[in-house]
Amino acid sequence: MSKVYLLDCTLRDGGYINDWRFGAETIKGFGRKIAQTGIEIFEVGFIKGDLYDPDKSIFPDTASITNVIQPKSEGMLYVGMIDMSAPIPLDRIAVCDGSSIDGIRIIFKKEKIDEAYEYCKRIQELGYFVCVNFVGTDLYTDKEFIEGIEKFNKLHPFSVSIVDSFGVIKRKQFLRLVYLADNNLSEEIILAYHAHNNLQQAFGNAEALVEMNLKRDLIIDACVFGMGRGAGNLNLELFAEYMNENYDTHYKIEPMLEIMDEYLNDIYKTKFWGYSLPLYLSASTGCHPNYAIYLAEKDSLTVKSFHELLKGIPKDEKAKFSKERAEKYYRKYQENYVDDKDAINQLTIELAGKRVVMLAPGRTMTDYRETVIDECKKYNTVSIAVNFLAEDFEPDYVFSSNMRRFNKIQGRTKAKCITTSNMQDCVQTDYVVNFASFALQNPDIIDNSGLMLLKLLVAVGVKEVAIAGMDGYSIHQDANYYDKQLEYDFSRQTINRNVLISEELKEIQKMIRLSFITPTHYDVQ
Repeated sequence: MSKVYLLDCTLRDGGYINDWRFGAETIKGFGRKIAQTGIEIFEVGFIKGDLYDPDKSIFPDTASITNVIQPKSEGMLYVGMIDMSAPIPLDRIAVCDGSSIDGIRIIFKKEKIDEAYEYCKRIQELGYFVCVNFVGTDLYTDKEFIEGIEKFNKLHPFSVSIVDSFGVIKRKQFLRLVYLADNNLSEEIILAYHAHNNLQQAFGNAEALVEMNLKRDLIIDACVFGMGRGAGNLNLELFAEYMNENYDTHYKIEPMLEIMDEYLNDIYKTKFWGYSLPLYLSASTGCHPNYAIYLAEKDSLTVKSFHELLKGIPKDEKAKFSKERAEKYYRKYQENYVDDKDAINQLTIELAGKRVVMLAPGRTMTDYRETVIDECKKYNTVSIAVNFLAEDFEPDYVFSSNMRRFNKIQGRTKAKCITTSNMQDCVQTDYVVNFASFALQNPDIIDNSGLMLLKLLVAVGVKEVAIAGMDGYSIHQDANYYDKQLEYDFSRQTINRNVLISEELKEIQKMIRLSFITPTHYDVQ
């Protein structure tokens, strides 16, 4: 059998999880531990940007890597990665003298292939071995992939890699790509595989590649603990153990487990990676996983609507994630227009001259329960709950713009229900109002239900609203909601959300009189 090299890319690809901020001591300690495992290639980090931060596994030049990896371990190759989306100037890459990294891995999308070729050529001239990585290999046609391979054959790189950028390549398609590469790649060039695990294909594909017993050498990329954005990457410790059991290799697993315990476990507790439903949906629809991550943070889409939204993204946009694109398709999906004239007219009649108590699901509803109940019982008062049953308060209406929340409400309340038109799976409601009419312009709070209700109340002529339970967001996740089933982690966005919502409340106050029954983090003075 040909030689199979294992390449650890935890500090580079795993760094998407924590913005590469592992800490200076961890980065150095990780390198020492990984050298003990016997793996053949260690990717120290990205080579990009302009500034060096010793706590991050990102380096603006090759010289800044030197101190991190010295003394180098004999028998292990050290590499860094450069992304052709933002390559560093070549004058920052010192001539290879053995003190820093030995090789450089170049990743590029297919529209950058010519630029990547010239850049790789210059890297080789500086004395480094070059690894060529076809980002999103499954997005190439067979003809494009073969032509790309033939192009790089002229450079004789150290390796050429099949890259499953979105974790969507299943075995049949993977093996076809392997055959294409093996039959067109110069025989001295190593064939590599870089997996992502959104459809849990990483281990099976890597196993299948090794078991093909190709004549050429192979490189398998992996991360300790499978650390990586979204569903993560191939687990180094698992694949090393597989190699030991089946191919008489002698990788030491214990140092990998120590890395997990000493360096990665605390990160995992606060910044989860691994298989998830949104990532499955993004992979199954051929979308960039960042669509799933971004849309999941909305916490407003049911599985069906999540799937429909992703399927509806145009094919040529699926692999091109940006926050702006994601927000555009989210808003487009949510803006399911309805003619709500009759609903608005009827609500105007029912709420005419009424004082409204708005019941939001904040934790203060527990501490101020009796006070809130007394407010709801005042003369000429109507109570409207936002996105929760509010059974203790017997609301007259329930308002929801969030299908995930309304699934727990519909059919379980005697209150009249007001829902927004984006909730296409809604089967039991009394009034449907147009989502686009009451959505917020800022994408971070586009469908905040409390603000949407207040805008609706302005539209139907209500003059006074007393608000309970609209607490604002705390950095402590378990301090946000009256009902623990409603908990959602907005801790990373706490300050920004509080500021944005405060600004909207100030604008609404110009049109309607607001008062707060319970304490709030919002600045509404």
